[in-house]
Amino acid sequence: MTTATANPNVNDRKEIFGWAMYDWANSAFSTTVGTVFLGPYVAALAAEAAKAFPDGNARFFGIPVAPDSFLPYCISFSVGLQVLFLPILGAIADYSHMRKRMMQIFATIGAIATILMFLVTGDLWWLGGVLYIVANLAFGAALVFYNSYLPDIASEDERDRVSSYGWAMGYLGGGVLLALNLAFFIFSEDLGVPGSLAVRINLASAGIWWMAFSFLTWSRLKPRHAARALPPKATYISVGFKQLGQTFRELKHFPETLKYLLAYFLYNDGIQTVIAVSATFAAAPIIRGGIELDTQTLTAVILMIQFMAFFGALFWGKLAKWIGAKQSIVVSLVIWLGVVI
Repeated sequence: MTTATANPNVNDRKEIFGWAMYDWANSAFSTTVGTVFLGPYVAALAAEAAKAFPDGNARFFGIPVAPDSFLPYCISFSVGLQVLFLPILGAIADYSHMRKRMMQIFATIGAIATILMFLVTGDLWWLGGVLYIVANLAFGAALVFYNSYLPDIASEDERDRVSSYGWAMGYLGGGVLLALNLAFFIFSEDLGVPGSLAVRINLASAGIWWMAFSFLTWSRLKPRHAARALPPKATYISVGFKQLGQTFRELKHFPETLKYLLAYFLYNDGIQTVIAVSATFAAAPIIRGGIELDTQTLTAVILMIQFMAFFGALFWGKLAKWIGAKQSIVVSLVIWLGVVI
């Protein structure tokens, strides 16, 4: 088992690079799987399966489900599971030396679940949703331990910059793989690869990318946070939810923090919803007679957004230093509102 390193130096450029490379690694799941390919692909398979039923709905273990709604249901379910499990993982991050080990475990689970999406075909359309639940839960769990490293690897005056650097590397990494996937998808027929097989290969490639580049993180990231003894008769489960309850009770003494958390819950949920369902929405004929985007056009648009977001993340890190974190968040949300409306 990994042993913790006592008081390692902060602001180590090699370690910060290794930390940021995990964002490069796991963003392949967010872009290739979550944003572009899985939603339209599963919806198309489910729509084909739904033709066997007079109500136009597919059947998930006997339960009627609209083809375009299946994956959003899975996303909501996986988020609900995160609400239950992440407080426990937060306690593990606080009270044990297993942060790096747990991050490795969940990243591996998520990557393997993503690789297995290659098996999603025909009557196994529902497997895409099940694997997404597993992968997304593991994705969020690994991020608990990933984010907990930030205060240890960067001094307080450097955290905004390091955080923005991580975001930027994520956008860049996700964009690079998406560019490769786009090229492969566009030329797949010329290569003798059917479009559906190309999508499955792209989905699996995200898991391979996630796992492969995670090894660079493991090689650079030092084990942190020496183990602290749990209170008598306590478990990670009890401590996790006790900490959560204590945090809620103490929030009444910090009204500004409470307002921020409530606002974050609302605006982040809205942003993640837009990101998660945008591909399925754009690829489906929502408005009869309207313009329906093909996957190539949709992927090209999202790819352009990815690389713009890379520069945006770097810029917003500097903006937070210039005008403050709160003001930079407000500016970004105003822009988001304008775009969505």
